[in-house]
Amino acid sequence: MKLGMVGLPNVGKSTLFNAITNAGAESANYPFCTIEPNVGVVSVPDERLDQLAKMYDPDKFTPAVLEFVDIAGLVKGASKGEGLGNKFLSNIREVDAIVHVVRCFQDENIVHVDGEIGPARDIETINLELIFSDIEMLDRRIDKTRKAIKGDKKFQAEYDLLVKLKEHLEAGNSARSFECSEDEQEIISQIDLLSNKPVIYAANMCEDDFINNIETNPFYQEVREIAKREHSAVLPICAKIEEEIADMSDEDKQMFLGELGLQKSGLDRIIQEGYSLLGLISFLTAGKPEVRAWTIKRGTKAPQAAGKIHTDFERGFIRAEVIGFDTLMECGTMAAAKEKGLVRLEGKDYVMQDGDIVLFRFNV
Repeated sequence: MKLGMVGLPNVGKSTLFNAITNAGAESANYPFCTIEPNVGVVSVPDERLDQLAKMYDPDKFTPAVLEFVDIAGLVKGASKGEGLGNKFLSNIREVDAIVHVVRCFQDENIVHVDGEIGPARDIETINLELIFSDIEMLDRRIDKTRKAIKGDKKFQAEYDLLVKLKEHLEAGNSARSFECSEDEQEIISQIDLLSNKPVIYAANMCEDDFINNIETNPFYQEVREIAKREHSAVLPICAKIEEEIADMSDEDKQMFLGELGLQKSGLDRIIQEGYSLLGLISFLTAGKPEVRAWTIKRGTKAPQAAGKIHTDFERGFIRAEVIGFDTLMECGTMAAAKEKGLVRLEGKDYVMQDGDIVLFRFNV
């Protein structure tokens, strides 16, 4: 999974990126301090994997990973080359989902590119740049579909859909807020529209508001209303707290978060929302050589899941030996689970479940 972090200059985006990835992207109080997209790869926390590691004492431990891309601050006119322009729109095009960092804190020492705090305006500024870029792409697709109708009338429905979508975009709405059927969404998803990408709005607050006044922070309420309208996720977050815990040990981090009344770090909550938005789950493989988590789309069948490990596994798939994580923990060992007949044999039509522990049988 690759998440692109976007936001106007000086909203705390690079501070948050540094904190959750420890990748060391430059952070400074002036626009465009991020020139090249910085990339940080983080492990996806999974307590199930930790418990399997205790059970098997493996030679290798491999969690799932998540890639964050810190994309430079966008400004009005980016779709026309203003500021650092289309280069950054193309970087957004390569990610699976967008983490849109929105400034929800007051600080007279940190300048705002528009002079004052205004989450709705800030969100609109970036959304419009994505929408303008999408309209250009949609115009080309509409033109192509119009020509195709002359040879085959079956393209008329697609043409009508695209024209309707363009009107929606021209009204200043993102593609992800466009109401349509599943079949229509399938057509739209084939067009790489920036404003159709899933979004997590990270409402960056000061420490006091984040701990004590989330619900009464008017800036957060603005963001939440926008997210609700366009079916996006919203997470209250404090980049400063994330910065404080970035270098702590796991034990100290949990103690610190506990003192603040928090159960999870911002990174953990972003990962959780990212998996949910993109419809992702993890299956696990376990043994002495390696304990590992694999990320797949919800609804993936066993042969395709096997293909994540190696193409030969999918090509020569015979069956999958499957047990749920909770069931294995109740039994204590894989041998005990097999004795009780709890390890299932599943075929090509089996739909993988989150937390499945699998051994694939194949022959090529």
